[in-house]
Amino acid sequence: MNKSLLLTASAASLATLTLFGCGSVSDKTMAGPAAKDTLVATFVSTAPNLAAGAADPVWANARPLTADLTGGVNFGAKPGEKGETKVTLKAAYTADMLYMLIQYKDPTNSVRRFPYQKQADGSWKKLVDPADKGGDDNMYYEDKWAMLWPTNEATAKPFDKEGCAMACHEGQGKPYGNKYTNLPGQLLDMWHMKGVRTGPWGLVHDQYTDDTRFDAKTAPNAGRKGDPGPSEYTNIALVNGKPAFMNRDNKPANAGGTYYIKKGDEVPFDDSKFKAGDEVASIIINSQAGTDAGDVKVANSYANGMHTSVISRKLVTGSKFDVQFADLGARYGFGFAAFDNAQVRHATSDDPMYLSFGKK
Repeated sequence: MNKSLLLTASAASLATLTLFGCGSVSDKTMAGPAAKDTLVATFVSTAPNLAAGAADPVWANARPLTADLTGGVNFGAKPGEKGETKVTLKAAYTADMLYMLIQYKDPTNSVRRFPYQKQADGSWKKLVDPADKGGDDNMYYEDKWAMLWPTNEATAKPFDKEGCAMACHEGQGKPYGNKYTNLPGQLLDMWHMKGVRTGPWGLVHDQYTDDTRFDAKTAPNAGRKGDPGPSEYTNIALVNGKPAFMNRDNKPANAGGTYYIKKGDEVPFDDSKFKAGDEVASIIINSQAGTDAGDVKVANSYANGMHTSVISRKLVTGSKFDVQFADLGARYGFGFAAFDNAQVRHATSDDPMYLSFGKK
């Protein structure tokens, strides 16, 4: 799984982490130069506007942390070669909220997640990667990113040594293996941004990883699970050879439409609206807002080969599945992974990174 974060995810998905009440950082350290592996959150009295992206003035005063992401696929790499990119992170906080700016290069904005395509004979076919042997599509998917955060000291200690690799178990019949922690009580909070399935709702899928071992029948996702809340999407089946639903705007996804249908916008399918070559969504996406799974909000944009996400989350959520940023004198470990049109093959940083909070 190669330090796998999933990143995705749902994720996980996508990878990254935090330590609660451990490894406290002194005021002197936070006031001076930050360590190369540390992202320092700047205190602000006015929260950034998520929709403004990197242009919000808050980010001009925030210290960046940059990390190389390697071991993925795509990202402009030739077939068979590993894909890589670089992520730049910034962070800010208010009295009760954490904000992060996430930017990484990607030559393509991938949105064609398993579309249905009308064929010349009038039939409909779901497009899939012909090389996919199961859960490993790298051709018809979406762009994603994921972060993993340890939620307690029992998880933070091995994470400090191994980073995201502490929960990655290679093989087991999967291209990047399975994700689970090694001991009962170890828990990773996972923030899994899925560009097609959760991004349009302005949400990151809040998930977690525990010590559940892989079982093909009872635990196919091993330790990777979603926080309490509805599933982020529902598949659209073919009925009598045609998709059961379409978007109420009648637009083909490859001609001004979308490769998803928001819950409530689905209407019975009308085949007469489409010609050969048209593509339509194969999923209805469900909002997780107001649930544990929808704790992390996001505004995404893509321009000039760069993905930009601005996220927000309460410092303290109270959920047993979340990292709690309750001690502003502590530092919190995390990992990050990015997926370019890849179901599981993500590019990730080798070493753990850390979040600390600058003085108010």
